[in-house]
Amino acid sequence: MFEWIKTSLSRRALFGTALVAGTSPSILANNAHHGNMGTVGNVDNTRNGFDPYAMLTDWDAGVLTADSTGRPVRTFTISALNHDIEIAPDLIFPAWTYNGRVPGPTLRVTEGDIVRVEFTNVGTHPHNIHFHGIHPARMDGMPGVGEVRPGESFTYEFEARPFGCHLYHCHSMPLQGHVHKGLYGAFIIDPDPARHPEFDLVARSRLLGSEENAQWQELLMVMNGFDVNFDQENEIYAVNSIAHAFAKRPIKIDRHRPIRVYLINLTEFDPINSFHLHANFFQYYDHGTTLTPTSQTIDTVMQCQGQRGILEFSFADHEPGMYMFHAHQTEFAEQGWSGFFDVA
Repeated sequence: MFEWIKTSLSRRALFGTALVAGTSPSILANNAHHGNMGTVGNVDNTRNGFDPYAMLTDWDAGVLTADSTGRPVRTFTISALNHDIEIAPDLIFPAWTYNGRVPGPTLRVTEGDIVRVEFTNVGTHPHNIHFHGIHPARMDGMPGVGEVRPGESFTYEFEARPFGCHLYHCHSMPLQGHVHKGLYGAFIIDPDPARHPEFDLVARSRLLGSEENAQWQELLMVMNGFDVNFDQENEIYAVNSIAHAFAKRPIKIDRHRPIRVYLINLTEFDPINSFHLHANFFQYYDHGTTLTPTSQTIDTVMQCQGQRGILEFSFADHEPGMYMFHAHQTEFAEQGWSGFFDVA
């Protein structure tokens, strides 16, 4: 049943697989259709309260209003709460979550908007929200600044800048524990085309709701890992939290439309994670803060924890079929971080 283990040279992969298999006999097994590795059975997304496939395109634009000057204000409501989640079939992880999901809601705004986040802590430990971006010190979300005790609330408010692919996470201590337990999410700031006239069409292609943006297939992928026995080494790796979710349910792609992936690494206990695309190459925008690529024609990118970027590519010149993507650390791929694009 575990023949593929023999091909792994990683001690931790061997240990992790044995541990997970011992926890549930049906977790890891051969799967010839999906690269000779995968999980047996299915995660109950309804019980979890979130679906990793839906997370790919589940943009939360908040409630849009305007201030006294007519400036756009986007209001979000976020709660921190304890919630057990199933990360592989029959394998439950005691998570700390934003709005009951890991990763938390994908906040998407436009450059220059006023972002207002009404945060309530209904968990059992002090929590906060630290946003990657530019904001006042009093909105930084860290111990002593915007930290919220159980049963209390705080409102973060700041201007959305700079444009890019960003993130948010809890910055309470111990930081390692709060991040690993699941308190993180994506924070995307679309460029305002009026501020970038020299790149007007490119900026419009990233602006949610525009005609140019509708031509793209946009996907959110948050790379993460789970230490199921709390020895500070991950046994499960995933994108959007569920092991092998996109190997079992490949992502459907229209090869006549370009693809844009917002890629964020929030894997604890490992210094880097990576994304490798089979049979194709992509343009990469580090942190998403430029409108021209920072790396061109690459098929693999590495990110440290908290690093992120935008990938753009196309299958227009490819034949229909299944195209694999995965972490290029074999340990990560075998233990959950791999999937397929179903190109038609």
